[in-house]
Amino acid sequence: MGNIDLASKIAEKLPSELTHFIHLAGEVAEQQGQHLYLVGGVVRDLMLGQANLDLDLVVEGNAIDLARQLGKLNDQCQVTTHPQFQTANLQWSRWRVDLTTARAESYAHPGALPTVQPGSIKDDLCRRDFTINAMAADLSPDRYGALLDYYGGVKDLQAKVIRVLHEKSFTDDATRILRGIRYEQRLSFRIEPDTLELLKRDTSLLDTISGDRIRHELELILDEACPEKALGRAAELGVLPKIHLSLKGNDWLKQKFEQARRLTAPNLPSVGLYLALCAYHLTGEEVEQLISHLRLPKTLAVTLRDSVAVRGKIKTLADAKIKPSLIYRRLDGYSLLALMTNLIASDDNTTRQHIQQFLSKLRHVKPVLTGNDLQAMGIASGPAIKEVLWLLQAARLDRQATTKRDEEQLVKDWLTSNQTPPSHS
Repeated sequence: MGNIDLASKIAEKLPSELTHFIHLAGEVAEQQGQHLYLVGGVVRDLMLGQANLDLDLVVEGNAIDLARQLGKLNDQCQVTTHPQFQTANLQWSRWRVDLTTARAESYAHPGALPTVQPGSIKDDLCRRDFTINAMAADLSPDRYGALLDYYGGVKDLQAKVIRVLHEKSFTDDATRILRGIRYEQRLSFRIEPDTLELLKRDTSLLDTISGDRIRHELELILDEACPEKALGRAAELGVLPKIHLSLKGNDWLKQKFEQARRLTAPNLPSVGLYLALCAYHLTGEEVEQLISHLRLPKTLAVTLRDSVAVRGKIKTLADAKIKPSLIYRRLDGYSLLALMTNLIASDDNTTRQHIQQFLSKLRHVKPVLTGNDLQAMGIASGPAIKEVLWLLQAARLDRQATTKRDEEQLVKDWLTSNQTPPSHS
């Protein structure tokens, strides 16, 4: 357990500012008679030779007191404490460190949040989800970098397997099912056979988990470099239907996710775009069920609803002779993510061209004349102003007016003819 020294890996993979911080934190903790450890995913990734800047520290002692002491050593450090959970966050510059009091956990029933009490580092590691995430690096000055591996994490890293720590792991917290699939696909590992049997046994317990917690795990999957891998595996294992019966992790979704990445490169697609593609083939009622179950925030809910609404207009956009003004009328007012979703999801070239035309050009076209200009020219205030402004915009879109003078002439013609401006419906 103590034969592996991570000190050199810490120095190699972490920025010097963070390395200096954890050195100092270990020293301050010891001065207070406490023991500090680097834990979780960062330790796993250091063992794999990968950088991970999400630093989680666990102290056998009092996390809040230690955080306050560390905050005093940096004028720019902001310390946020959560006394009810005995945790604290330290933020400065572009860095964030989470500090937690070592604890033991118990679960009153499946799906319940854990009951916690102070514990040792061994207790704290025992509450982790998988063996590869249940290792720690000692940060005490005289043992700095020494690896603690009580549960066989090193062996499982070498074997490239995902293994739970105990038989009730998924029973205690069924969200670990989604996390296990995510880690398996991210790391190109495999869920070992006994853990896989437990996963299948306990998949139904995802029904005991709140929609908020399911949404959080789904968002983490969608934040992965290739989330379709985890979604495909979740579908294969019968897990995806627990989020919604109609969700699919199929080849169509894989293809569309790849297209989304090409469209948004060099950035990765947003969670909203990925989620809207996942829900693209759902009915309006099914989308509402998904929104309700996952308790989606308003912006995501709007994206999903708008995607369904735009999808309903797809056939009208397949006409190669449709006027730009009509394209604008069909697509104006919907969220950009919903339009991007339909741009990616549509299999009709003409439709995609029209959506792309709207996104890149048409949505930016506006008349030069304003409402005040129209009133000065004799258009009565009220609905007529809005009507004429639209007609001017349509003329711009359809290249019937290209200059301010063209617009003024159109208004004069309408006034001279003493006609009510024609309807644009």
